Amino acid sequence: MKQLLLTFGLLAAACVAPVFATDTSPESKTAAKPPVTAASPQVQVVTSMGNFTIELNAERAPLTVANFLAYVDQGHYTSTLIHRAVANFVIQGGGLNVDYTPKPAPAKVVNESGNGLSNVRGTVGLARTQDPHGGNAQFYVNINDNAALDPNQTRWGYAVFGRVTSGMEVVDRIGNVATGAHGLIKEEAPLKPIIIQRIERVPSS
Repeated sequence: MKQLLLTFGLLAAACVAPVFATDTSPESKTAAKPPVTAASPQVQVVTSMGNFTIELNAERAPLTVANFLAYVDQGHYTSTLIHRAVANFVIQGGGLNVDYTPKPAPAKVVNESGNGLSNVRGTVGLARTQDPHGGNAQFYVNINDNAALDPNQTRWGYAVFGRVTSGMEVVDRIGNVATGAHGLIKEEAPLKPIIIQRIERVPSS
């Protein structure tokens, strides 16, 4: 089974394999943000390897979408990295500056992995720490169907909150770059840094 997506923070002073997020602030707490009103807002992820668009599912994952959009609106993702790329598994980003230092992301969100959305190819989920409710700003895109990331009766899963609607070829291209150790990341980091230049809302038509 592929390892899950962990964030790379105080957990092990390096990037842990599952989809975990980084907790860089002792004051971190669950964000109490109201859900967004639109059922399916969209954002564009602009990277140094091309762009892709994510449709967010605010109906199934209202807290996660509201939390993610708050980070988008704050400009949190500007000049961060896709710091993990695993062929036929996931790409992951949103938690490291371009100099490979952690970017503080104090607002966490309640785990919504039981929302009925599965980690199938093209879906977008929230990385987290080993704390089931430890997700903050880091996200991942499933390159393959990854049912191992879904919840079951004995454990929490990783919450899906959107899907890529265009630019999946960019995600695939990122997922197939050469990887290794870089900075805090001990493995699976793109050897040539892939920069998230910005994430911005797509105006509703």
